[in-house]
Amino acid sequence: MNIQNKISNITEERREKAHSLTERYHPENYVGESPIKCNKLGHFVYEVTDIERTAKFWREVMGFVETDRNSHGMVFFRCGADHHGIGLKPMKKGKTPRRDMAGGLQMEHLAFEVADIEVLKKAKAWFKANNIPITFEGRKGAGCNISINFFDPDGYEFEIYCDMDQIGADGRLRPPSLFKPKNPLEEAIEDPVQKEW
Repeated sequence: MNIQNKISNITEERREKAHSLTERYHPENYVGESPIKCNKLGHFVYEVTDIERTAKFWREVMGFVETDRNSHGMVFFRCGADHHGIGLKPMKKGKTPRRDMAGGLQMEHLAFEVADIEVLKKAKAWFKANNIPITFEGRKGAGCNISINFFDPDGYEFEIYCDMDQIGADGRLRPPSLFKPKNPLEEAIEDPVQKEW
């Protein structure tokens, strides 16, 4: 099993474990002050029933540029310098949308950029002190950002991240061979990706 599949399996196990909790996702009162200060809304990942149809929408209707596809069938698009602003995740075979089609969009996660790795390290400690479920920590792949994914009080998944690849006017992307997926956070920090490729 490759490292990306292993990380994906760990993330899914953590999601399932957190969703099966009978107690609340967050405490009644938080301990300490949160170290998180978001710089911007970073990217949005959501599940779709037909990857190619939705990819065509983001390219041809919205004018986004496709940047990557991964081994899980996800497709990433950008509209600025960040490696991705939208991620499409294929819905599992035989699964129907988890939402009421008239009721709105079912997200996989929404991500916010933070200043640096120090914020992520402090946030991880703060999440643990407050028993907030973490579904992922480290570096996944496309975009090579280091991140922590966690649940809000209703069980929606959010991500805070830093160090997203920036794409210049030449459109040159980091090759997948240089992604270096890592979990946990400490491993991603100890084994950084090269800044230029």
